[in-house]
Amino acid sequence: MRRNANREERGGRLLSALAAAVLLTLLLGIIHRLYHCEYTDTDTPNDCFAVSAATGETALPKMVCLTFDDGPSKNTVPILEILDREQVPATFFVCAQDANERYLPLVADIAAAGHQIALHSATHQYSKIYASTDAFWQDIKALRQALEPYVDIGGIDWLRFPGGSTNTVSHRYGGRGIMKTLKAQAEQKGYHWIDWNVCAEDATASHPDAAQILRNIRRDAEGHDLCVVLLHDTKATGQTVKALPDIIQWFREQGYTFCTVAQMQAVKDEVSQPKEQPAE
Repeated sequence: MRRNANREERGGRLLSALAAAVLLTLLLGIIHRLYHCEYTDTDTPNDCFAVSAATGETALPKMVCLTFDDGPSKNTVPILEILDREQVPATFFVCAQDANERYLPLVADIAAAGHQIALHSATHQYSKIYASTDAFWQDIKALRQALEPYVDIGGIDWLRFPGGSTNTVSHRYGGRGIMKTLKAQAEQKGYHWIDWNVCAEDATASHPDAAQILRNIRRDAEGHDLCVVLLHDTKATGQTVKALPDIIQWFREQGYTFCTVAQMQAVKDEVSQPKEQPAE
């Protein structure tokens, strides 16, 4: 009788453990979907991925842009060292927050290494930057002023909206139409903007380790010949630094060419140019 009772008890614990595992898997899946819906609900960053040759077939090679948001930080130098060792260009969407003010001179090192500097936000506080369209452009102006001592600010015309161009957090502060208006204004002001279609999820509350960051990237990159990878350059993303060599190796093994966002756009422009017909 006691053996049977023990067996039933062990069976009950096993069933409970299995049920908990299933529940956890479902919960993680829901969190993943909510994260992607909240911050970017598009499959592709923007129209720079909608390029076709005259035949209607995609003419672009397999390309990947590694993009780092929210820096510079204490992790910028090790990131730059890895990129230099691997001879990989990247794009840094930088900020000028109080938390990274001491690291702003590193922007000069990023540019000197041949990487692309792009704009993200001065404060990165959604309640401030998305309070109105005027508030957003004042934030960008403050960012440009903060970067001016370290880089040729006149040559910077790419930006990434905090939270992505389809984020809904901004609706709480500037209304449901604020992102549509900001995208139109950005183009009117001569800016290019871009989101991402591969997310490392390295800045989420789950704090993934290097192995999980790589798995996240491999999962999102599946089926994409053109990848814009969202990574972060902050004091809290040391695991991103640890994962970076393996990320680069994996994309190389898949046949991707590394480029900056601006370089990808240049390839797109070249491919989309109408071909001259031979003279008769």
